Amino acid sequence: MSDIQIVNAPAGVEGAGFFATSLDKAVGLARANSLWPLPFATSCCGIEFMATMASHYDLSRFGAERLSFSPRQADLLMVMGTIAKKMGPVLRQVYLQMAEPRWVMAVGACASSGGIFDTYSVLQGIDEVIPVDVYVPGCPPRPEAIIDGFINIQKLVKTETVRRRNEPQYQQLLASYGIQ
Repeated sequence: MSDIQIVNAPAGVEGAGFFATSLDKAVGLARANSLWPLPFATSCCGIEFMATMASHYDLSRFGAERLSFSPRQADLLMVMGTIAKKMGPVLRQVYLQMAEPRWVMAVGACASSGGIFDTYSVLQGIDEVIPVDVYVPGCPPRPEAIIDGFINIQKLVKTETVRRRNEPQYQQLLASYGIQ
C-alpha cells in the first residue's frame, strides 16, 4: 500500500500538455522559492541564523540555498543584531545597492526595536533607515522563528503583483525614507 495521495490540479486553464495561470502567480511562485538572502549579522542573532542554515534546520529546503554576500546579487536583506547609529548609513547603502524587487526581514529584538540597548548610540529599529517587510521577534530568536519569518516573506513575495513596485503606495513608502 502506498502513502502517495493524488491531489487535484490548482485552478487555471488546463488541457493536454499545458496549464495556464496568471503572470503574477507564476512570477510570484518562482521568486518566492528562489530567494537569495543577504545576511547582515552583527551579534547573537547571527549565531542563530547560522544554526538555521545548518543541517538540523536547513533553510535551504525553502529555496534559500544560495546566500549572497553581495547586495547586487541578493533580493532579501536579513538584518540580525544590534545596529549602531553609525552603521545606519552603511545598512541603508547596502539596501540601496540591491536591485528591485527587494525585501527586508528584521531578525531579533535589536534589529526590530533596539532591544535592551535603549542608548544614544543604538538605532531603535532598522525601520528608521529602511522599510521592513517582516519582523522576527526574540532575543535571540530561535531558528524556528527565523524560518517562520522566512515563510512569511515567501507568502508576501508569492502574493505580490508584478506591478506593485510601481504603484503610488510603494513610491510613497520609499519617498518617506528619502529613497527615489
